[in-house]
Amino acid sequence: MFAGGRLTIVAPLAFGEPAERTAAVARTERKRGRTGELVFVTVRSEVRQHGAPALVDEQDLVYRSGPATAPPAPVPASTVDGVRLTPDAVTLFQLSALTANSHRIHYDLPYARTVEGYPDLVVHGPLLVLAMAERWRADPSRPPITSLRYRLHRPLFLGEPASVTVESGTGCVPGCVISSGGSVRASATVNAEEAR
Repeated sequence: MFAGGRLTIVAPLAFGEPAERTAAVARTERKRGRTGELVFVTVRSEVRQHGAPALVDEQDLVYRSGPATAPPAPVPASTVDGVRLTPDAVTLFQLSALTANSHRIHYDLPYARTVEGYPDLVVHGPLLVLAMAERWRADPSRPPITSLRYRLHRPLFLGEPASVTVESGTGCVPGCVISSGGSVRASATVNAEEAR
């Protein structure tokens, strides 16, 4: 499962120009959790263009052993301010195909329920991160993102109401994806610099 990561934009990528991406495992760590053994893996990717680094992306992944525990209790409904996040099953399937993510929790409902113990399909962690970045980018008065640090706290399930919020301002600005019950599912810190 996707647990978090860091993205640094060193220089904007030039459209239509060749780019080279390299990836390597930066570190691994074993831990014991409620559901058994966990292995945390950090994958560091670098995108270079014209021999110079443009993007550095570190993704923290968690692998677990053994069967899942009982599904979490339903989240009570309430109102949360922010832009609604409402992906559907087709979006989850398409994102799985686009990112070559074959984990069945994102597109196979019987598997997600019976094998993994989830109440519904799991919304991709990277989709939550993308929603926060897009919430920032949607405001034309904001400068471009120079780095993004994010953390995934709890899964968001298909059909579960959620909102995406990003505070105003420049510099280091927090954002989050919040369920209708007020539970933070993902959080991010957006760094942006005003144009000089």
